[in-house]
Amino acid sequence: MSDSLATANQTLTPTSALSVEEVLSVHHWNEHLFSFKITRPASLRFRSGEFVMIGLQGDNGRPLLRAYSIASPAYAEELEFLSIKVQDGPLTSRLQKIQPGDHIYLGKKPTGTLVADALLPGKRLFLLSTGTGLAPFLSVVRDPEIYDRFDQVVVVHGVRHVNELAYRELLESNLEGDPLLDDDQRARFHYIPTVTREDFHTTGRIPVLIDNGTIFKHPLGDGAPHFDPATDRIMMCGSMAMIKELEAKFLDMGFIEGSNASPGQFVIERAFVD
Repeated sequence: MSDSLATANQTLTPTSALSVEEVLSVHHWNEHLFSFKITRPASLRFRSGEFVMIGLQGDNGRPLLRAYSIASPAYAEELEFLSIKVQDGPLTSRLQKIQPGDHIYLGKKPTGTLVADALLPGKRLFLLSTGTGLAPFLSVVRDPEIYDRFDQVVVVHGVRHVNELAYRELLESNLEGDPLLDDDQRARFHYIPTVTREDFHTTGRIPVLIDNGTIFKHPLGDGAPHFDPATDRIMMCGSMAMIKELEAKFLDMGFIEGSNASPGQFVIERAFVD
C-alpha cells in the first residue's frame, strides 16, 4: 500500500451508499493524466456512458467524493476511470498517487444522461469530447447495442498535446480485440483525434472541425457533410467552453436536447456542466 494513502485506506469502511474497492492497476499517460482500474462489485449495474461517485477519506474522516464517468464497457469485470492530475485538488492530488492494492470508495448508484436511452433513433452518432471527457465514450463505443441503434459511430477527441490522446492505440485500431464487437460493428466505428498546440495530422478545436467539415470526411459512407437533426445524434463531454459553444450551435440548427425522461437529438452530462 502506498505511504500517502496507508492511513486513509486502513480506515475505509463501506456505507449504505458506498462500497470499498481495491485498485487493480494504474496507468500514467503523462504528467497530467492517468487512468486506473478497480474491482467491480457483483451487484453494480450501469448503462454505457453513466458516471458514479468515487473517492477517498478526507482529512475530516468523511468520504471525499467526486463524480467520474465509467470508462470501461458495461460487460467488463473491472471498472476503469480516466482522471486529470490537479496538484492542489482536494481529491486528485491524492488520487493520482494510488497504487495497486490501495482501496477507494465507490458509489453504488451510477447515473447520467450520456446514454443511448436519452437519444431518439438516428443514423449517425457523434461523440464529441475534449480531455477526460473521452471517458464515457470509451464505454459507449464498446457497447454492441449502440451499433444496433446507429449505422455509424464517430468519436472526436480534442486535446492540446499529442501525449494527451489517451487510449489512442485502442481507438485507432477500431477497438481491435473487443470480445463483443464483430467485424461489421468495428468497421462502422471511426475515431478522429485532434490537437491544438502541436503539429498533428488533424489540428484545431472541435467547433472549427465542424465548420470546415473535417469530422464528416471519414470512410463511413456518404452521409451529409453537415449535421442533420433528422438523422444525426450527438453526445458531448469535456470543457465547458466547448459544450456551451456547441450547445448554442445545435439549438440554432434545430436540435433538441434530450434526457432520460424525454429523449432528444443531443445530450450533455449536466452534472459536469451546471
